[in-house]
Amino acid sequence: METRNVAVLGASPKPDRFANKAVRMLIRHGFNVLPVNPAFTHIEGLPCFKNLSDITEPIDTVTLYLGEKNSMPLIDEIIAVHPRRIIMNPGAHNDTLEEKARESGIEVEHDCTLVMLGANAF
Repeated sequence: METRNVAVLGASPKPDRFANKAVRMLIRHGFNVLPVNPAFTHIEGLPCFKNLSDITEPIDTVTLYLGEKNSMPLIDEIIAVHPRRIIMNPGAHNDTLEEKARESGIEVEHDCTLVMLGANAF
């Protein structure tokens, strides 16, 4: 069953960052937003998770805002929470993650969360 739980991996409290804009826009569109960044306790008034494995709810979508260097150590954790899909936002492409995700039956999209939401294509 599809949920509306969206983990924003690499979420930021800085309003000029695309990861923060995505958090705000997802909230406005009625999604249950789960910011993930070990450096912060709250983002946009929401509790911020240190890692994906701290989230106890099923995750429908992981929207990725980390470059390959920062996402490589998280591949096993991302696969373990088995989201329905991973959105690789511009600058977040990771071939290894994509290959392992697809092998695990996880859909991978190369797109921009902000554009997708704006076009009602999320």
